[in-house]
Amino acid sequence: MNNSGDRLKALLHECGLTPSDFAAQRNVTSQHVNNWFKRGVPLARLDELADLFCVHRRWLRTGEGPKHPTPILRNGPPKPTLANPPTPLLAHSGRLLKVPYYEVHNCQLSPVASKHLRLPAKALKALGVQAGNAICLAMPASNMLPLIPLEATLVIDLGMTRVVEGETYALLHNGMIRVNSLSLGQHDTLYLHSHDRRNYAVERYTPAQRQAQGLEILGWVFHWSHFRQQRPG
Repeated sequence: MNNSGDRLKALLHECGLTPSDFAAQRNVTSQHVNNWFKRGVPLARLDELADLFCVHRRWLRTGEGPKHPTPILRNGPPKPTLANPPTPLLAHSGRLLKVPYYEVHNCQLSPVASKHLRLPAKALKALGVQAGNAICLAMPASNMLPLIPLEATLVIDLGMTRVVEGETYALLHNGMIRVNSLSLGQHDTLYLHSHDRRNYAVERYTPAQRQAQGLEILGWVFHWSHFRQQRPG
């Protein structure tokens, strides 16, 4: 099947869903669903429908690659887990780099005096992050919950602005910091995805809209951490 609409129709048949039942479930009209059958699933709904039917986004969009996520098979019995497994950062010993904190003032990134996070130089080098390109920002919203908590410390690689589908990036939008997973559609349309898909819809921006709204990719989010402020009551 060459059209994602054909694959959607087949998925409904596999699940025993009629198009009208599916439309009601998704809060759209039957005409919307018929249009998806004919023209393909809109890019803005691919993540939602791929999650709903437990299929790969790429397969739903293009028909390429595996249809369903493949479980990881182990050879032999599973290895025992450590009570306190080492994190990838702790595995890197040696010199620590001071990664400076930044805030946005007057639509520009400005360093916060005397505030920084120490990270192993080897860890950054292993990721291909140049020390001068690494900065810290505070997570500005709750749209990435539960993956990234509000006010978590983010570490950004300013040297990585190329969009890799599904990766998380910090953006500057109308002078405000935003954090989203990104994907690119036709005609260089940029799609912004939140981890909390119940409360945050997918957003799309054409190159003209990005320019008009001052939407730019600051860099790739490669680390985040969050220290609780108090014990649970």
